[in-house]
Amino acid sequence: MPDSLTHESTATSAVVLATTPASRLSCADGTLLDRIGDQLATLPVRDVQVVAAGTGLGADLRGVARLARISTGAIAVVPADLVAHTEALALVLEHPSRDTAALVSHDASAAPMRPPVRIEGGRVVAAGSSFHLVPEANATFRGVLQVGEADLAGLADVAAELAELADGGRLGPVTSVEAIDLLLVGLVRSGIRVRAASIGPLHCDRVTAQASADAAIERLADVDESRVRLNTSVKADDGFFATHFVSTWSRYLIRPAARLRLTPNAVTGISIGLAVLAAVWFSAGTREAQVAGAVLLYLSFVLDCLDGQLARFTRSFSPLGAWVDAMADRLKEYVVYVGLAFGYSAALPWENGGPDGIWYLAVAAMILQVFRHSVDFAFAGANSDAGRIGAAWAKPARSLLESADGGRYGVPKQGGMLGLAHRMERESLTRWMKKIIVLPIGERMALIAITAAVFNARITFLALLVWGGVAACYTLVGRMARSMS
Repeated sequence: MPDSLTHESTATSAVVLATTPASRLSCADGTLLDRIGDQLATLPVRDVQVVAAGTGLGADLRGVARLARISTGAIAVVPADLVAHTEALALVLEHPSRDTAALVSHDASAAPMRPPVRIEGGRVVAAGSSFHLVPEANATFRGVLQVGEADLAGLADVAAELAELADGGRLGPVTSVEAIDLLLVGLVRSGIRVRAASIGPLHCDRVTAQASADAAIERLADVDESRVRLNTSVKADDGFFATHFVSTWSRYLIRPAARLRLTPNAVTGISIGLAVLAAVWFSAGTREAQVAGAVLLYLSFVLDCLDGQLARFTRSFSPLGAWVDAMADRLKEYVVYVGLAFGYSAALPWENGGPDGIWYLAVAAMILQVFRHSVDFAFAGANSDAGRIGAAWAKPARSLLESADGGRYGVPKQGGMLGLAHRMERESLTRWMKKIIVLPIGERMALIAITAAVFNARITFLALLVWGGVAACYTLVGRMARSMS
């Protein structure tokens, strides 16, 4: 029977599966169930529904199905026999997308309480249990599952189907211990996209006895959660320039900014101010002013990275903040274009389009960037719509009664150009080349700053047009390949 414990009102509900004897094991905070409840109270969880032990696995799964049908907002499913860092739970529960995600470890040594999974492209494409096998597993599931609001109907259907199969003995000798493992199997096999949230160096283990619970709690002290939180605030998949020339030292600004109570939007505002100052210096046209403008533009980009890092560190995400950050990037870049064009034309005779057609070049560079951003945003929107439509129309990719994985759970093998691109991702050099060639914002800011400081605005705009044109072609070809795969 579900019991209700109300917490601070936010967007996510939690379902705690207290269906195993281990949930009543003792710890410093009472029982493991009490410990999980206290951890969830510190996270953005609206309410906690505790599913107590019923008459078997089928009854437990039906309890989950009922809660999924009446819930609004995302649901997190957590077993009460879990010993984990709070930061590990936060990796799933505090993600701004509130999407469907599973906490995984890239340690592929599977065990009864660590079922195998296979991860490709940042999502779980195969999941296992004692009944379901996963060839080529490259990770393990660590027992924390969140289901986004759009996938709640799928969760309810999967839980109900699994309950019927379990009651009929058609899943082998599975028990309530595997309830959450089976839910992940069902979601993946039904075609629902499950993001893989990597646990990294944190600990998250399910336990079965008092000795293993005590040992797991002791291991938690081996990891500095605050340091892990700081490290995960810095994007691991950022561009080459941002990774090697900004994030290496901007991470040391995160904690001071948090202590000063700066908000991410405030940091974004300061970044805009520095970019405007850079444009003012560029407009002077002298060599000293060009160098000063380049330095200010670099610092503006550092703060542009810092606002996102601060948002992840303080977990102060908002749709408005994401929109403001994206619009600020466009504003800063175009203001700098204007400053560069003014500076180049300041000491030269005016002709059609300015000296050497500088204003034509500036407008062309601006139009090219608008086109590239439109392609990116349009593709992302179309991809999101296609994913929602596909999830609504798709039939289960794999039967829950198939114990062995003979295919790839509905994920087609990728050949041709797209397959080559994925193979390139496995090599460090080619992966960085792929990131650089698309001329992301870090590389653009570096290109503008260096060419403006060393040469002049004409060289800057020509470089932007040439490299940006190559990047646009590369992106278009890649988008078409993905669309046809």
